[in-house]
Amino acid sequence: MNKLLRVSLACLFLFVSFWGNAQTVVTGKVTSSEDGSPLPGVSITIKGTTKGTSTDEKGAYKLSVPANSTLQASFIGFTDAEQVVGNRSVVDFTLTSDVKSLNEVVVTGYGSQIKRDLTGNIVKIKSSEIQDMPVTTFEQSIQGKAAGVQINQGTGKLAQGIQVRVRGQSSVSASNEPLYVLDGIPLTQGDLSSNGGDTNPLVDINPQDIESIEILKDASAGAIYGARAANGVVLITTKRGKSGTTKITFGMQYGKSKPTNILKFLNTKQYMDFYRIAAANSDAIDGYDAKDPDSYTAYMESFFETQSLGTLGTANQADTDWGSLAFQDAPSKQYDLNLSGGSDKTTFFISGQLLDQTGILLGNAFSRYTGRMNLNHKVSERLNIGMNMSIARSLNERVSGDRQFDNPLQLVALPPMTPATDPTTGLPVGTPPGDISIPVYYNGMINIGNAYYNTTVHRNISSVYGEYTLLKGLRFRTEFALDLLNQQEEQYYNSKTQRNFGAPLGYGFNRFVRVENYNTNNYFVYDNVFGKHGINATAGLSYQNSQTKTSSAEGKDFPSDAYRMIASAARKTDASSSQSDYRFASYFTRLNYKFNDKYLLGLSARVDGSSRFGADNRYGFFPAVSAGWVLSEESFLKNIELISFLKLRASWGKTGNAEIGNFPQLGLFTGDAGYGTLPGQRPSQLANPSLGWESTQQIDIGLDFGILKNRINGEIDYYEKNTTGLLLNVNVPGTTGFATQVKNVGALTNKGFEFVLNTDNLVGQFKWKTSLNASTNKNKITDLQGQVIEGGLANMSRAVEGQPLGTFFTVEYAGVDPANGDALFYKNTKNADGSIDRSTTKTYSQAQRTVIGSPLPKWVAGVTNTFSYKGFELSVFLNGVFGNKLNFYGVGRFSSANGRFEDNQTVNQLAAWTPQNTNTNVPQARLFFNNGAQASSRFIEDGSFVRLRNVTFAYNLPKSLISKIKLSNVRLYVTGQNLLTFTKYSGWDPEVNADDVVSNIALGYDFYTTPQAKTFMGGLNISF
Repeated sequence: MNKLLRVSLACLFLFVSFWGNAQTVVTGKVTSSEDGSPLPGVSITIKGTTKGTSTDEKGAYKLSVPANSTLQASFIGFTDAEQVVGNRSVVDFTLTSDVKSLNEVVVTGYGSQIKRDLTGNIVKIKSSEIQDMPVTTFEQSIQGKAAGVQINQGTGKLAQGIQVRVRGQSSVSASNEPLYVLDGIPLTQGDLSSNGGDTNPLVDINPQDIESIEILKDASAGAIYGARAANGVVLITTKRGKSGTTKITFGMQYGKSKPTNILKFLNTKQYMDFYRIAAANSDAIDGYDAKDPDSYTAYMESFFETQSLGTLGTANQADTDWGSLAFQDAPSKQYDLNLSGGSDKTTFFISGQLLDQTGILLGNAFSRYTGRMNLNHKVSERLNIGMNMSIARSLNERVSGDRQFDNPLQLVALPPMTPATDPTTGLPVGTPPGDISIPVYYNGMINIGNAYYNTTVHRNISSVYGEYTLLKGLRFRTEFALDLLNQQEEQYYNSKTQRNFGAPLGYGFNRFVRVENYNTNNYFVYDNVFGKHGINATAGLSYQNSQTKTSSAEGKDFPSDAYRMIASAARKTDASSSQSDYRFASYFTRLNYKFNDKYLLGLSARVDGSSRFGADNRYGFFPAVSAGWVLSEESFLKNIELISFLKLRASWGKTGNAEIGNFPQLGLFTGDAGYGTLPGQRPSQLANPSLGWESTQQIDIGLDFGILKNRINGEIDYYEKNTTGLLLNVNVPGTTGFATQVKNVGALTNKGFEFVLNTDNLVGQFKWKTSLNASTNKNKITDLQGQVIEGGLANMSRAVEGQPLGTFFTVEYAGVDPANGDALFYKNTKNADGSIDRSTTKTYSQAQRTVIGSPLPKWVAGVTNTFSYKGFELSVFLNGVFGNKLNFYGVGRFSSANGRFEDNQTVNQLAAWTPQNTNTNVPQARLFFNNGAQASSRFIEDGSFVRLRNVTFAYNLPKSLISKIKLSNVRLYVTGQNLLTFTKYSGWDPEVNADDVVSNIALGYDFYTTPQAKTFMGGLNISF
């Protein structure tokens, strides 16, 4: 018996030893079949056992397995997969989505999450959604694609500032733009131009380099960025190389643009007939005989003769369409080349782009050259290092601001009988040595060849990083980044121009700006799964230091037009230099917890210290909490086939706004001439050591859903944002020696709903997908401590308690007196009993201003329909803005003013009151009389529009055909941008914000503002 026992034990020992010695260490990576992105948190188990592990944040795993084992990979939202190990040491898995969109890895800031596990509101826009679009800057490509995000290009000028609003306007005087972060680097994003409207520093980013754009909308998502997240955060992730065969892609685009609309003005016959009536009406008012040489009629007849260069009534009389001459042929071309690939240890992405665009507005052009190199190297199993580097050089050939006389669109004001070219000189009419008194206003065509306003930018955005795995699930990452921007503005106007700033022999201006923006992030990430518990934690610190240096010089009067540099100017009339710095020191942490794949909790906090705030209030604390409940995993819903996915989430958080300039908290002094030419200094700003952050508390309640195996899926959200401690200039007692001081005063709110719906309408060989988003927002100022802040043209815009920011507040137009053609206005005065007097008056000063409407839309929407069949694809994208008002007064008081001045008039002025046309809303035409051209609601119009934003038709050549010539992909496409616009707005374009009028308060103004471009483009992409 003992012998038998010994033999049995020996056999058992040998078996156990054999089994133990047969263990194999298997490594691998799990990726998504949709885009090849790594999947963290995937469960890897040995089939038939409970032994297993989970993938790390890079989708990698490591596991000891016995011989002939089968590995299973499972993950919520994906179809399970299994593979026999055999004699392999590397077993990779590619998982196919089971519930679409839940597999997306979403960048969250200092980390990432699977979309299924999100408890905050983050919208992701992938590169495939913005490819082929003929845009200068990436913001244009995401317009209308994200619920709760309104993007307004404002003008058709190239590379101008674009207004982006995430869930409304959160500040009265600080910036309302979101924070932009590129591969972890907070970007320099503010306007650096000296005049002529804001420029857009984000135009230095090549849209073709972008892998994804995540917009953090609610506070729980954005609080990790604390002090600068009140307006949302836009995270831009650039493309990375993937291990495998090197892939080379070449793309080219050629296209042409034209205005979406050309506003119609009077031709020569209409102009002369109209102004003869206007002059006769004025003669009747002042009692002139039409034959009197001092009469209005005599003046206009002389004006017609002079402005036509003596060709009045002849066959050579001009009929110039100045509105069309303001625009030019606008071809564009773009070339892209990128290489990507690598090995198991090193991956790379290298790209270059050449973009050359001619703007639709006369004299406007933009060119950009960019290069990018992203590298990642796996030094060991524990250590990864890498770098991201981009360089850009752009040249913006700009035109003057909308309000300047030489803005090309102001050509529309010139009389049509004036020829564009002086027949005696062959030069644009008004060019010396011709008669410079003709035309009646400045001819902006003179600037072509005689003036320039060029802005050249050199930009380097680079970072290096290292990531070390300390132990299972725990890693440390360090990053250092530099955003270096050099911008030079050069303006020159020679002696032939009339915009010469008091320098008849020429004017030159040169301004140089250098911005050095350094940033470092150092943080730990812990990511692990314990049975039914999943934990993802982040903790670290961030430091940013930005310095801006500016220098400028001015010169007047040059020996001849051949000299253009200030060194040759006879008078060096001005020079200046300045320096401005700011710093942020921040500490942040975040914890995401998941239990049983259905209960989700998120906690985050950030402490920000900024040099922009007072010594007593320099640091701010910005916490957030969020929770989610995956209802579809509960037993009472799990077996309902109709419901594929259902998640309820809620969040609360606090974020801040620090974009107010660098020194509002300090007592400042200015140095200048004190006594005569002796130097001196004087106080220029009152200190406020208690100045602190604007802070916004936001709640969000949302529902994510999927129906019918997720063929229908979407999101519904409600949010409230309450901003307090607004940063405002407040009146202070005169005894301080100052009029105002920056303080934390006031509050405002934003409330709204967001709705997203994605549907797979048809599946199979012919596919049809629809993506719809819509959102509402209601903005209201709740507290300004009684202040009323006005702005805009004729102070028609204001910030006031109880109204949305930028509310139009002006006299209310009551139409036309049918008896005599007088313009009428509602009095809107208060009676003794408190009622409002709605009687009318023709005396403008007797009418009281009142609320007319808001420039902020009540809701915005976008819808994309995508059709595909075999290799053919068709995408149709529309977006709309509804319920906002626009202000045409900047144009209307001159060009829709029923003949007040000699400016050419819009054709709708032909409906002016006459004894035969009494039922009209256009007052009687009266030369030099202000009959209804005053600031009033007459010029405030409905700004709602629906725009066919983009249509793209593409064909991917069959793989079987192109593989014969060693190509992996060939894509041909044609695309159209801004093809149709449906609106009641009478101006050029309803997507308008005059570039040198717009502010937080003054929104929705048109001042001869360039319309958006309608673009037609054809392209080719080749990969091999």
